[in-house]
Parts: sequence; structure tokens; C-alpha cells
Amino acid sequence: MFNGKAMRLKALEAGLVELTLDLQGSSVNKLDRPTLDELAEVVRLLGTRGHEIEGLLIASAKPAFVVGADITEFTAAFARPESEVADWIGYGQRLFSALERLPFPSVAAVNGLALGGGFELALAADFRVLAADARVGLPEVTLGLCPGWGGSVRLSRLIGAEAALDWMLAGKPQAAARALELGAVDRVVLAAELRDVALNLLRLAASGELSGAAERSRKQQPLGDSQERLAALRQRLGGKLDARYPAPAAILDAVIRHAGLPLDEALRVEARTFGALAKSDVARALIGLFLGEQLVRKKARAWSGKAEPVRRSAVLGAGIMGGGVAFQSASSGVPIVMKDIRGEALELGLKTAGQLLDRQIDKGRLDAAGKQRVLDNIQPALDYEGFGEVDLVVEAVVENPKVKAAVLAEVEDRVSANAVLTSNTSTISIDLLARGLKRPEAFCGMHFFNPVQLMQLVEVIRGSRSSEATIARTVAYASAMGKTPIVVGDCPGFLVNRVLFPYFNGFNRLLRDGVDFERIDRVMEAFGWPMGPAYLADVVGIDTMVHADHVLQEGFPERMGHDGEPIMDALLASGALGQKNGRGFYEYTVDASGRRGKQPAAAARALISGRVGEAVEVSDEEIVDRLMIPLCLEAVRCLEDGIVETPEEIDMGLLLGIGFPRFRGGALRYIDTQGLAVFAAKAEAHARHGGLYRLTEDFRARLAAGRGYF
Repeated sequence: MFNGKAMRLKALEAGLVELTLDLQGSSVNKLDRPTLDELAEVVRLLGTRGHEIEGLLIASAKPAFVVGADITEFTAAFARPESEVADWIGYGQRLFSALERLPFPSVAAVNGLALGGGFELALAADFRVLAADARVGLPEVTLGLCPGWGGSVRLSRLIGAEAALDWMLAGKPQAAARALELGAVDRVVLAAELRDVALNLLRLAASGELSGAAERSRKQQPLGDSQERLAALRQRLGGKLDARYPAPAAILDAVIRHAGLPLDEALRVEARTFGALAKSDVARALIGLFLGEQLVRKKARAWSGKAEPVRRSAVLGAGIMGGGVAFQSASSGVPIVMKDIRGEALELGLKTAGQLLDRQIDKGRLDAAGKQRVLDNIQPALDYEGFGEVDLVVEAVVENPKVKAAVLAEVEDRVSANAVLTSNTSTISIDLLARGLKRPEAFCGMHFFNPVQLMQLVEVIRGSRSSEATIARTVAYASAMGKTPIVVGDCPGFLVNRVLFPYFNGFNRLLRDGVDFERIDRVMEAFGWPMGPAYLADVVGIDTMVHADHVLQEGFPERMGHDGEPIMDALLASGALGQKNGRGFYEYTVDASGRRGKQPAAAARALISGRVGEAVEVSDEEIVDRLMIPLCLEAVRCLEDGIVETPEEIDMGLLLGIGFPRFRGGALRYIDTQGLAVFAAKAEAHARHGGLYRLTEDFRARLAAGRGYF
């Protein structure tokens, strides 16, 4: 009856037809514009032959039903005026409504995932049968959007406004059993029985034994909730929302506004809401991050596809970082040798791994047998026995170039000629560490972030002599550990720390101008950072901060130097280490009940006040600018220097590595959102603060040409 590039329609037994979703050239079904156009053609065909058709089965030939809309189309579509975006989304609404109004019953057989537009397609059918392992949901909020093809309307009328809002505001896929319990679907069956049960249900509906009219009526009629109940719902849910993300509040408002409207009017409310959100800076940022994540994953897959696998690894150093690497590798199924020169360090490393596993047991994610399997994958060692069998070594000793170089040279003689050596360094040049190696081509950086079990990013640092095979195997190992690897070039600080320390340079200058560190923290946390610079310095460790800052000063003296002794150097000289010893910018305490406390340290304030010159009046906006301009311009320089290949990778690295505010999308997206002209004016207004505030020639060229970074 129809055979397209995304779907085919065929006759089954008398009067029944099956629409099979099967997008050619893709591992998944997605609702891009060509697919929607094909669906429109199918719906028109079904409408013209409605007199001879008695029922429609909608199923997928892929492992998942439909994963959603094609998000790669959003950027161009959302560049249109808001009214045109609403019209654009209206195309899908009208199409799904036409499917819903066909003069015969329909059943969607949902396998795998049905998310976003995929679930909205299933909601347009009269009945839904789910495989027991399937998951459904409306995750648009994670992109700064609302459902646009009728999801907020139909779901709220099937399961009630409150339950539908719980789904939409969380944006998480829902298990089949929960969907059945709430009434979003009609049957849940074993995956092997999905098509047979869905077809039998269609037969019942076609014969009249089961009526689809009631199902259609539920979706088309207004909700029966009183205004008082809706107002109470708004108050209960609205108070929990983060105002920096407009989509949740807009979804809440839309559902309450369209609750009392007929279907077509309710859909118009949804379309207008979608159009407004699509034009927001937050949606642009979140969509950009989604596309950036896809790019980073694609690159990692490409590297991994040409890599020799890591069957067994080793980590040198059983400290916090080394123990974390051992835990992560063993948990992912790659056995690892954890070597240290001290037995007590090995015991601490194993204890740390055990505690992390116990937390998983407490959360129901693991059992005792699973814990033992992971621990059995960690082989503690005081010598190099067994190193001849490892494929990759992670050196994670103290951040000192002489110590690291000596350890690397020593282990190089104990591993096979095919083994890869990596250094977990946050700042030290890979080329510098490679000088003493016999096989520098088999060496690169592998920078994990602390704590390893929580931080997703791994910087894979390519030295000038690192081979393609070395980078490929290291990326593959990071991916196998469940991490997100980004390949970066070799320079002081690599990507994340190189970009972060200009931010701290700006922080130091604010302190010297008499701006209180607690106020700076409040302002930057309000801006969106998970913690302000003073608190972050304490968490990282004042000693670690000072060491890294010295490396960056030495590497980029023309712009990363300080006027006089930096405040953090003075704090370190006074014995303050941050959370490591309970004294830094803040003082950290634990009371008798185990509750932790934090308050500004009087000693830190006294030390800083003695180094303040003439106090300067600084607004909150200036605090933000004086910290963010250096960070953003260093990100610009990393792109220009080829340290990272794409703007997407820079922004993803900053998001995953230092918690850049997600709703702002990353440093380069932050520049684009303001506009290059606005950002340039701010930078020039602060040029007196030094080289970190000076625009690059490439930036000026982009500005003159009217080009942004995305």
C-alpha cells in the first residue's frame, strides 16, 4: 500500500493494516521532517480508503519505537520568528490529530523507547500496548522546551494533570508498569508477545467488542479539575521550580490553562508555549549542549572503533585519585593492578573502593556478590609483578614533573612493547614528561577529575609524539569506564584548567580591590555556578590551586601573571589548605552529631584586608564580568590554538569538568548569547585589568564579519 524511506504500510488480514516505522540508514526511528511528510502521506491514504479499512496497527522494525523528534532540525527551525515556530510545531499537531480522527481504531505496539514525539505519536493512537521493558516519556523539559505535538494535552487527559506534570517536569522516561498503573497505556506484555497482543487488541476494537470511542473522548474533552484544585496544583509545584529554567514553569502554566479547553484550543495553547520557549536563550543553550554531547560521543566512538581493546590495566598510586581509577575500571569490568610503594596506601585504596561499592548496595544498585566481583578485579601490588600483561597504565602519583617522569620511565621497562602509558596530570606538559621515555609515541595524558566516580569528563591529552593508536586506545578505555573522553592538545592546563585559572585570576584581582569573598561566592552561585570561587578553591585544596596557578603563570606569563603575591599564595603560606585541614577562605567544623558547618574564616578576611589597596566600588554585574570575561576569552584562545577542535567540545568540557552553568550552555555559547559586540564592549571596559581581558584578533575578525561561534 505504501513503501517509503521511513515507513511502510501493508495489508494484514481482512480490513486490518500495519504501519511499520523503519527509517532507512538509521539505527533508530526519529521524526524528522521527511518522516513526518511520509506519515502525512500515509494518513491521507488511510483517510481516502477508510471505508475498506477496519483497524490500524502501528509498530517499529527497530529496537526502539521512536526516540523522538530530530533535534538537529531545531536550530534552523527555531531561528524563525516565534509565530512561525508555533506554525511549524502546528504541522505535527495537525498530523497527529488527523491520525487520531481516522474512521477506524488504531493500536500502537511500543517497544524499546517512545520518547518525546515518539510517545506523542503513540498517544494519538486509540490504544497503546507496551513491551514490559519499554519506557515512555516526554523529556522536552531537558531541552528547555515543552511537548509540542499534543503530549501535554493528551497525557494530562489520560492520567490527570498532576501525574502528567510530574512526568513532564522531571523529563525522565517512565517504566511500562508505571505507565499502565496510571492509565497512559492499555496493556503491558512480554516483548516477544508484543505484536501478537497488539494485533489481538486491534481485532477486538475492529469487531466492536472493544470500543475506542471512549478513549478518543477522554483525550478530546476538557479535564474536570476545578479551578481551586488547579490553583492548588500551581502553588504546590510552582514553588519548587528553578526560575533560571523557564520551561518547567511554562509547562505548568500551559497545562493549567488548557485543562478546561476543547482539544483543538488546548493544542493551540501548547503550540504558542512551545514557540515562546523555542526562542529562549536557555533552550538554545540546552539544545546546543545536547548536540555537543552527540558530537563528543560520535568522536569517541570513531576513536574506539579503531582501537585495540584494554583487557587489563594498571594504576600507579593508590591515593584518592588512583583508588578512584581502580574502582571505576574494576566496576566497568576491566581488571586493574593498583600499585603503590606503601602497603597502607593499598589498604586505603581498597577500603575506598569498598566504601563506594557499599553505597551502591545501600541504593539497591548492587548486591554483596557484585561487590566482591568488583573487588576481585582490583589486584593490589607493591611491585611490578603482572605488569607485563597490562594493555594500559595510568600513572597517578604526586603532581610533580620529576617524580612523574621517574615513575613513567621505570614502568616503561616493565610493560610490553604494545602497552600504552598515560599520565593523570592536571597541568604538567605531556611533551615534558615524554622526554625521558623510550617510546614517547605510546604515551599520552589521561586526566581524570576528582572524585573519579562522580566526574564524567576525561581529558585525553595528545602530546606532539603521541600516536593515533595511543590516543585511540586511551579514548576507548575511558569510554569503557563509562566516562566522556575529549581529546585535547598539550599546553599548560590543557583545556579545563587553562580556562579555569583566568577566572581565579579575576577573583584575586577582585579580592585586592576589597570585594568580600563571601559576596563574590553569592553572586557567582546566583549566576549559576554550583559553588563560588572561594568555596571551590577550598574544595579543590589551596595547595593544589597554588601549584596549578604557578604552572599557568609560567606557561602564559604575558597574561596569567599577578600584580604582587596572590591571595591564595598568602593563605597557603599561613597554613590554610581549605577543606583538607578545615581552614581556607572558610572554616569547616563538625559538631557532636556529625553535622558539618561552614563559615567565613576571620583569619582569611584579616589576611586579605592587609593586602587591599584603595577599596573600589564594584557592582554585582561587574563581579560577574570580571570573572567570566577572562574565562571566556581563554576558551576562545583554546579554540584558536587548536587545543580543542570544535566549540561544542570546549563547552562540553567546561560543563562536565567544572560545572559551567548548564542553562548558559558553555563559555562560547555564553558569548554568542550576549552577542559578540556586547561581549567586546564589556571586555574593553575592563581592559585595564590586564591581558586576560584583551580580545584576540580572530575574535575581532568574527565580530567584524558578524559571525558567532555556533
